[in-house]
Amino acid sequence: MPTANENLAVSLKYLQKLQKNEDRVFQSHKLTRVHRERLVRQGFLKSIMDGWLVSWNPGTTPGDTTQWYVSFWEFCAKYSNKRFGSKWHLSPVQSLLLHAENTIIPQQVIIYTTKGSNNKIPLLFGTSLYDLKQKAMPFEEDLIVRAGLPMFTIPAALIKAGLGFFTNHPVEAQVVLASIHDASDLLRKLIDGGHSTIAGHFAGAFRSIGKADIADEILTTMKRVGYDVRERDPFAPQQIFSTTNSTDAPIVNRLRTLWETFRTPLIEMSPGTPGQPLDKAAYLSFIDDIYVKDAYHSLSIEGYRVTDVLIERVRSGVWDPENSHEDSNSRDALAARGYWQAFQLVKQTVAKVINGESSAELVRLNHRDWYRELFQPCVDAGLVQASILAGYRNQPVYLRGSRHIPPRWQSVQDAIPTLFNLLAEEQEPFVRAVLGHWLFGYIHPYPDGNGRIARFMMNVMLASGGYPWTIMLAEDRSIYLAALEAASVENDIKPFARYIADRVQHSTEEAAAKTAI
Repeated sequence: MPTANENLAVSLKYLQKLQKNEDRVFQSHKLTRVHRERLVRQGFLKSIMDGWLVSWNPGTTPGDTTQWYVSFWEFCAKYSNKRFGSKWHLSPVQSLLLHAENTIIPQQVIIYTTKGSNNKIPLLFGTSLYDLKQKAMPFEEDLIVRAGLPMFTIPAALIKAGLGFFTNHPVEAQVVLASIHDASDLLRKLIDGGHSTIAGHFAGAFRSIGKADIADEILTTMKRVGYDVRERDPFAPQQIFSTTNSTDAPIVNRLRTLWETFRTPLIEMSPGTPGQPLDKAAYLSFIDDIYVKDAYHSLSIEGYRVTDVLIERVRSGVWDPENSHEDSNSRDALAARGYWQAFQLVKQTVAKVINGESSAELVRLNHRDWYRELFQPCVDAGLVQASILAGYRNQPVYLRGSRHIPPRWQSVQDAIPTLFNLLAEEQEPFVRAVLGHWLFGYIHPYPDGNGRIARFMMNVMLASGGYPWTIMLAEDRSIYLAALEAASVENDIKPFARYIADRVQHSTEEAAAKTAI
């Protein structure tokens, strides 16, 4: 008689066949009842709703949303295709959000369909799908398919989304408007639909983002064909605008818009800039003094189990991977060694910054070396493939428990140079530190190590203003991650800025006390 483990292995074989195309979402009938119930019971599958299952990691802690968010859009596409055939598409607003590289998993996704019943379907972790009944499908030229999701084109979506889109989603509105380099497609829809009021608001929106030529074209053409168009700005009065370019990729305009949007509140929250330290040796000595504390907290935030003893073994050279099996195979020890190696390079960068070199340019040149040092010990030990050192990721990544999905890997090559350009253009050190840290994590360019690199970057930027090396505390991990989430999902940078400002103040006091001694 087969053992329980043997039965589970058989069920997993069937699941493996279903996953051969990297699918994660299945209809329940794809597996027999015995296999289905066994795999759900053992944690390899989870029920989304009646008749639908998603692949799951049995080691996932209760409440961890990552597995679901990874599969969210796959489920939406497969479920909608099964239920509505080809008679469905995403809502105008959701279409515009995706066009603008907004990758946040929505609490509710609205499906427009002629087969709908105006029904809300509860899904996992408080998400839902709403099928909104429509009388007819849009014209074929008004729809495109992206990653298996039929959605409106930008011109069609802008007209259908309503003016609330400009006040509710100002960043995305600027990004999609910036992508329009010719008004022809938009004008055809405005004229054919007789949308004179909307045309006036579009003209005002384009003028607000610096595209006066398109604004004028809309006004002139609409008036030529007999419409009385009055220009009005649909954005909120306090809206901040950035310089965008229709030839840039959407992710480039998105990052520039986010930077400009967050910059003003950060300047208001900035602690006084100390200026470059008079005693540079003391400044660097403070970094040496707090290395053990910094390594402990930074590695602990990332889930490594490190101790002061382990960190000191690495720093003092007692760590011996060639002769110690424990040192050569311990994930925590290898991470600690990689952190020590990277830290030395970052300290060299800081030394150049306090001697007047450009922090942005130094980070641009050196961040790849920091990354390679972080993971070289793991490569040498054979725990990870050497190709991890090649550079930026070439696949999707997902953040545990976060609704923010980092930009598509194809966007990273545009996103990272944009970030460094923004750092170089920024004059305020505190703004560079906060937004440099947040946006590096937001982009998540590497397969791993992004949090550690982001904190290194933050401290290099802080050094450009004379602020001391600052540590994010492991015991504040939930506060720290929640603040990052608020910035990425709710467009609220203030919690993150407040936390960093508090930690900078604490570090300033600690450095002053050491100097006094």
